[in-house]
Amino acid sequence: MSHEMHLVDAFTGAPFRGNVAAVCITDGPAEPAWMQQVAAEMKHSETAFLHPGKDGWNLRWFTPESEVDLCGHATLAAAFVLWIAGHAKPGSAIAFETKSGTLTANKDGDLITLNFPAEPVTSTASVPGLDRALGVTPLFTGRNRFDLLAELPTAADVCTLEPDMAALAAIPARGIIVTAASDLPHFDFVSRFFAPAVGVPEDPVTGSAHCCLGPYWGEKLRKIELYGFQCSARGGTVRVTLLGDRVLLGGHAIHIFSGSLLV
Repeated sequence: MSHEMHLVDAFTGAPFRGNVAAVCITDGPAEPAWMQQVAAEMKHSETAFLHPGKDGWNLRWFTPESEVDLCGHATLAAAFVLWIAGHAKPGSAIAFETKSGTLTANKDGDLITLNFPAEPVTSTASVPGLDRALGVTPLFTGRNRFDLLAELPTAADVCTLEPDMAALAAIPARGIIVTAASDLPHFDFVSRFFAPAVGVPEDPVTGSAHCCLGPYWGEKLRKIELYGFQCSARGGTVRVTLLGDRVLLGGHAIHIFSGSLLV
């Protein structure tokens, strides 16, 4: 049996930038062990698995090492694939049933907008080992149900950071978001995301992290709409609009590859 497979660069308007996700479409529910093997074979930070559901599409996300409960860039990639491959009417809203509830995707021209839960952080005491792992002392440290957030003094501190990955992997969190106010025109904040504990040393552009970054910087900057730049080696941009306990994540996508998974 073969399965439709695509590669998409998400949160970018240029090929080989942003964050690449694999998207696999199956006829029905697949075995988790098989999905994990496929994700390990793909070696991308996330592989999205889709199959038709009663009122939309069922969606799950896997890193090369584990399943995760929320992923932005692979959801954006999944919606993009459904539209371009003819599984959804062009421009129509798409509903995904996921471990984080119902998520929706809409399209306005080339911009794809995802409706996700807001994931604000709560201030936390200093995290043992974090300063040493980062090589810099954060101005603020917070935690949500997934990740730690550390605000660093300057954008340069974020964009030039070379953390100790082994030390970061020992910290009990899915990932560590580092962020600072932007020194770039047209952006409100910069960020990077490290998740060695789940097999992703650095994620190039992380939609789910912006569910946290949006509320954090929105409160600090007193803004409802913000623009973030994730200054990884590949780089990517995310527009965040705050809607109470929800956020809208906006970004673009580029289709890189289509084929068939033969096993």
